[in-house]
Amino acid sequence: MSYQYLPTYCNSYCCTNHYCSLPEQKLNVYLLLHRRPSKRSREYVRSASSAWRRSAFSVNHVTIAFYLCFPAPLVSRCYSHGKVETDEEFDSRWITYFSKPDIDAWELRKGMNTLIGYDLVPEPKILDSALRACRRLDDLASAIRILEAVKDKAGPHKDIYPYVIQELKPTLAELGISTPEELGIDKF
Repeated sequence: MSYQYLPTYCNSYCCTNHYCSLPEQKLNVYLLLHRRPSKRSREYVRSASSAWRRSAFSVNHVTIAFYLCFPAPLVSRCYSHGKVETDEEFDSRWITYFSKPDIDAWELRKGMNTLIGYDLVPEPKILDSALRACRRLDDLASAIRILEAVKDKAGPHKDIYPYVIQELKPTLAELGISTPEELGIDKF
């Protein structure tokens, strides 16, 4: 007979001083330390199959229960957080966010911080919308910070940042925004 001990916290519901005999099969043994009642664990104990047998004893206000059980059948559950957003929907959501005519400087910074926090380099069309929002706010510093953040986000992939700058060249020329390289900021 092999035992596997898994320490976890449970409630005092199963402290019954009940002993029973089990057939000689491979059993899993779970060591549970009892502190406070928990509705979830009470429901779990109630819903357990009849194969569960338990024995418990109390030592210094800490109840130690040994759950002896047959190997439980595998249960598969599908957990989902809702609909998965496509790349096009993601891009259009951020373009719409930065295209709001009443966007203020705080919303611009919050949006860029959220966007840069994702595990991706933003598409040039999203950055185009963000740079136009910077121009509407007359905030050149934020526009240059956006370009620096994209360069930092590209990391060791040396071909991403030049591609983004190449795609944004017409917008940068139209808005009169210089790149960090043109300003010499990248040398610091």
